[in-house]
Amino acid sequence: MGDKVFLELKNITKAFPGVLALDKVSFSAYCGEVHALCGENGAGKSTLMKIVNGIYKADSGDIYIEGMPVTIANPKDACKRGIAMIFQECAFVPEMSVAESLFLGDLPVDTLQRVNWKYIYKETEALLRTEGLLDNPRLIDGIHTKLKYLTIADIQMLEILKAIHKDSQVIIMDEPTSALAKKEADELLHKVIELRNRGKSIIYISHKMDELFKIADRITVFRDGTVVGSDAAAKFTIDKVITMMVGRELSNDYPKITAPIGEELLRVSNLGRIGVFSEVNFHVRAGEIVGFAGLVGAGRTEVVRAICGLDPVDRGKVFIRGTEITVKKVADSINKGIAMCSEDRRRYGLVLIRSIGENMGLPNLERYIYGGYLHRQKEQAELTEQGRNLKLKAPSTETPVNHLSGGNQQKVVLAKWLIKDPSVLILDEPTRGIDVGAKYEIYKLMSDIVKDGKKGIVMISSEMPELLGMCDRIYVMSKGRIAAELPRDQCSQELIMQYATGSLKADEHKIAV
Repeated sequence: MGDKVFLELKNITKAFPGVLALDKVSFSAYCGEVHALCGENGAGKSTLMKIVNGIYKADSGDIYIEGMPVTIANPKDACKRGIAMIFQECAFVPEMSVAESLFLGDLPVDTLQRVNWKYIYKETEALLRTEGLLDNPRLIDGIHTKLKYLTIADIQMLEILKAIHKDSQVIIMDEPTSALAKKEADELLHKVIELRNRGKSIIYISHKMDELFKIADRITVFRDGTVVGSDAAAKFTIDKVITMMVGRELSNDYPKITAPIGEELLRVSNLGRIGVFSEVNFHVRAGEIVGFAGLVGAGRTEVVRAICGLDPVDRGKVFIRGTEITVKKVADSINKGIAMCSEDRRRYGLVLIRSIGENMGLPNLERYIYGGYLHRQKEQAELTEQGRNLKLKAPSTETPVNHLSGGNQQKVVLAKWLIKDPSVLILDEPTRGIDVGAKYEIYKLMSDIVKDGKKGIVMISSEMPELLGMCDRIYVMSKGRIAAELPRDQCSQELIMQYATGSLKADEHKIAV
């Protein structure tokens, strides 16, 4: 870690209606260090970084760059001062090329005010070559490849390239690996270390503790809008950080209970969609949490989307309690007692400009509208109760959803379906981008849902420890097929990965199911 402070914040305070987001927070970033920020969702980490990036304006407090007081008016101003921010949810234009996206918002022009495309193409190619990214097999048209053909990991790397090209000294990364597979995440972490070694200041926000302790030089822990600890990473342990974050010790990371196993709720038989998945067979019984493991692109999400009527199928059958059902649209599955929480909550699960109450009530309007009237008192009472049960952090149900942290947004998505009271709840990456405290609450909620042996859960996750910790059975998918069905007592990360990669076939490992 270097000894030169590039960025320093003193006594930063920021309030939103009904919420004190930051309370006199002080923070610094040195050249040549990775400074990790930890804290529960809503603790203030992202709010502080948005102030640094000029998205929010602090109510009080001071910002210094290289010892000089500054006012950061907006993100463009932050960029000019050497600050870049890479967000958890990358915003990009799918039809733009790699070259166009790198210069978006800062297109160079010639003396006649025409875009200098020759310069753009030359600089883009040189940058990709220097950073070792020109041999990416997905760059089918080189620097002219459209972003829609790239992976999320590629888009994240392009955001880093933008920061490098603009010679940013401070690079803020907010949950950059939350949507990445392990190999892709490792490549990004390698790039982070490389940037640190070049003398850059990396401010890294993540809920993945093992990841943080691989790369962090310093760790600052937030809780309820304040800094509760900041020191060299070597002076922390994972347990210590978690205790500081949540203000208490979590006695059990996975509060799994053994529920009575009841009737078969859902059966999928020989489901297939040409070019996507084929011969998919599985079942879910009441009282079970059934996991789906597999690498990115294995077909897990595509299968459950088809079951819920979001995507078409070419063959196969779906049974609810032994009776075959026809699912042509989403309403068909919902009416039969199947609900799904998408992995992309912001895109598919929420109306961001609407309130918590409106989002929670949206799929439940028939519950509150009858006799020609909207029964607001009943609606408000049930919405408030659900918010309380899920420990939703918000002043009221009137709070806009886009004012909430990622974890609290996820709770809103869960709440709206819990009010619907489905028999089978499908959770696609339910803890992605969520802190350890909120994860524990969601795990406990999952156990509570199935504990009476009347409901079942399907959980898709890329986090193998949580699959092993919470599931009664795990189906492993590989290349669009079910490669294995593993009972809880025969599961291991190594075995799951062998099936997921295709290095082990079902008949090579005797499984008692």
